[in-house]
Amino acid sequence: MREPTVPVRRVTPRPGRPRWYAPAAVMADAAGACLPVLTVYQLTAQAHPLAAATVAAASWTAVRAVHGRYRPGSLGERRGLRAAAHDWLLLVGLLAALRAVTGEDSSPAAALLALSAAPVVTGATCAAIHRHLTGRRHRAQAVRRVLVVGEPGPVDAVAAQLAARTDHPYVVIGGVLVGGSDELACGVPRMGHLAPATAPPPPHAHGTPGAPPPDLIPGAQDGPTVLAAARHQAADVVLAVPGTALTGERLRRLGWSVQDAGLTLVVASGLTDVALRRVTVSTAAGLNLLHVAPPLHRGPQPVVKGVFDRTAAALALVVLAPLMLLLALAVRLDSNGPVLYRQTRVGHRGRPFTLWKFRTMVPDADLRRPALEGANEHRSGPLFKIRRDPRVTRVGRLLRRTSLDELPQLVNVVSGEMALVGPRPPLPDEVARYGAVERRRLVVKPGLTGPWQVGGRADLSWDEGLALDLDYADNWSVTGDLDVLARTVRAVLDGRGAY
Repeated sequence: MREPTVPVRRVTPRPGRPRWYAPAAVMADAAGACLPVLTVYQLTAQAHPLAAATVAAASWTAVRAVHGRYRPGSLGERRGLRAAAHDWLLLVGLLAALRAVTGEDSSPAAALLALSAAPVVTGATCAAIHRHLTGRRHRAQAVRRVLVVGEPGPVDAVAAQLAARTDHPYVVIGGVLVGGSDELACGVPRMGHLAPATAPPPPHAHGTPGAPPPDLIPGAQDGPTVLAAARHQAADVVLAVPGTALTGERLRRLGWSVQDAGLTLVVASGLTDVALRRVTVSTAAGLNLLHVAPPLHRGPQPVVKGVFDRTAAALALVVLAPLMLLLALAVRLDSNGPVLYRQTRVGHRGRPFTLWKFRTMVPDADLRRPALEGANEHRSGPLFKIRRDPRVTRVGRLLRRTSLDELPQLVNVVSGEMALVGPRPPLPDEVARYGAVERRRLVVKPGLTGPWQVGGRADLSWDEGLALDLDYADNWSVTGDLDVLARTVRAVLDGRGAY
């Protein structure tokens, strides 16, 4: 039986992505390269400052444009800090080659100093645009309306996963179910129903008396049904979720109908929480294959990370030594007890180590914990957190609010027990309750900061924090660590979730 035709209705369009993003990004990039070069070259009496500034601005915007940084579909989707660092290295190489060809004789130190502002300005601009776009998506603006097609269970799963976050452009506005007639548990309206399976017509079926007409063959009405639902909901994208009843030739024919109607077809692979840089596509025997590269747990990048972490932590200890002495004095004067608090934590590959912090609680805090278990705000997981913990001292509240209590862990980083960036170091009793999934957090070193700290800290649920840590363990990179370090500054100043 045919699915009834769904009447077309008008839907008021939502405001889309602002058009000023690209011009603002280009102008900021040009100014971030031009003005510092012009200023530095004039102050250091270099030759041809205006020409150098013009070449720097043109080269910087050209490098960014070649990499598609100003495309409307990508601008604002990410903070862009890693992309800015990547492009800046290319800019330096390009200008060095240009300098060698033209014989330009300005000071290399002055040139590098002048160019160093470009990635900072670009990164700040991209972060501001990303923040603005994310804010609009919180208000259901600048989004793409998605119609999901597939079997009821997978459609529910995809719709729920897309609805759980707002850092992407997709909003599910309906589903067309294949096989079942059940309503969707996620609350998305069911906009149509497709036959449960396809069956090719027998040879010469169309000319055989009593054979079903072509429009009643299972799968023949997929395209019209999906298009009717898409028109009804004013969908921009059709998201197909392959399964036993929607794959191969049937999915291909559905794609013809959708794309011929001017809509975008997206196919969910079922692969989740894998960084895009780890995925490549190839074709074999007509099959589109996704190749997933392994996480960066071996090779040069972990070596670079280790050297960078220890060097940066050692320098930070030297620079921050006066501040740490003042904090130690404040802790000692505020309450009785030792200045430093040490605790056994579990590190890389399950190895225990001693973690150091400035003491923020009364000396008998561990003994008083059992009496406070009923107030734990993370009962769904192994974490123990109380928003207004009575064991925290006055100075301790300030240290926690600013995360300054973590500074002694720089010693743990120098000793190689921790990294600058990584998952939160767990307690042994927490690890004792881990399953196979949670133990995945331990394949990398714990960090002084990490995705949990910049993502909301104690305001996150156990499941949310675990998801961030697992994503980091599988998808970390050196440039990703730099991104987290940059976001840590904002997280510390904001103080959200620090208690």
